[in-house]
Parts: sequence; C-alpha cells; structure tokens
Amino acid sequence: MDNLQSLKKSLLFSGLGEEYLEQIAAISASRSFARGETLFTEGETAAGFYLLAKGSIKLCKISPDGREKVLHFVHPGETFAEAAFFGDGRYPAEARGIEAGEVIYFPKDGFMGLLERNPKFSLNLVVSLSLLLRKFARQIEELSFAEVPNRLAAYLIDLAARKSTSYQGKLYLDLDTKKSELASRLGTVSETLSRSFRKLKEEGIIEVEGSRVIILDLPALTRLTTINPKS
Repeated sequence: MDNLQSLKKSLLFSGLGEEYLEQIAAISASRSFARGETLFTEGETAAGFYLLAKGSIKLCKISPDGREKVLHFVHPGETFAEAAFFGDGRYPAEARGIEAGEVIYFPKDGFMGLLERNPKFSLNLVVSLSLLLRKFARQIEELSFAEVPNRLAAYLIDLAARKSTSYQGKLYLDLDTKKSELASRLGTVSETLSRSFRKLKEEGIIEVEGSRVIILDLPALTRLTTINPKS
C-alpha cells in the first residue's frame, strides 16, 4: 500500500502539504500483520508509533490470570501508541490484530527530527492529539454514566457511519468484532450485552442475524445515544 496515500487519510496528518507528507512517508515503514498477531506488548519500550492502513486492531490489557480487557478498537486511518511515544516511553497496553492488515510505523528518532524542523507540523500534531483526547473523554463518559443499551446504540451508530449498506430504508452492517470483545469494549459482560441486543430488537429498532445487524429505526437508535444517568 502507498504510505503517502494512507497519510493523506489520517486525522493526525490532515492539513499538511504534499511536501511535508512526503517527508513523513520517507521516514516511515510498512509492515503486515496477521489475525491474532501481537504488534507490541504492555511495558515494551516504545521506539515509535503506528498508523493503521488496513485491517483492524484492538488495544487491550491482560490481567495476571489471563483475562482480557479491550480498551480501544483501532480503525483504518487512525494512529495509535502516540501516548507512549511522547510519554514515559513504554506501551501502556497490548496491540493485537483482529483482522489481518497493514500498519505504517514511525520510528521515534526520524519523527522527532521532523518535529524539530517543522513548527507547523508540531502545531498540527498538538491539535490532532487534543481531538483524540476528546474522543477518549467521551468514551469514559459513556462508560461511567450511560446504560448498556445506550452504549450499544452509540457503537452501532458509529459503525453504521463507517461501513454499512442501505436498502429499502434499512441499514445493514456487520459487527467488526466478536460479541465477547464488544462486551469488554462497552464495559459490560456478554450476558448483559445479549439482553441489550434483545431489548433493541423487541422495541423494533434493530434486527439481528448472527453477526449482521439491521437498523430498522435509525432515529430511535440515535435518540438512545443521549446519555441517561444510571439510577
């Protein structure tokens, strides 16, 4: 895959001219990963950060007894591991492939050299990282105050915006992760997630066919994304 084209689609590098993008592409390197492959582990020294070009990746924590807690699902066009890159220099979580794909790797030495030579790029980076922080702040708010059906609704709306097909007034989308992983992402357990799917189905908002979800009433699903405090 052309690294330059992937950079143009990334929020982190949006607003930069062709000349700067070419400089970033020159210091980057592509690598493929397989489904289930680990790109880095928690505590590993962060010698650089990544941009997901294609495929799907999850960032997760592994407990001493082997249980997994998904922190974030990375989608094409998104960067990850920047916090470690600019922070204490160690990855705070594990990155593992959900679907086979490709990442673009930015080594620390080469990237820091670009920052020193390009003040505009440095400013753009600060703005982009601020937007990412807002995104994570919203996720924390959802997990803290929203009921599981509301969290599920927000996830389905986001997924529908990224990849869905429309037919006769209905939206068709395929879940991009296993339901057990989705439950972890939404801060709940599989049984509660299943009840939430069933609740939305009984209310005539969605239909579920295996890993496929059919959105029957988009306005009703959208209304559910408004956070309702837990009782």
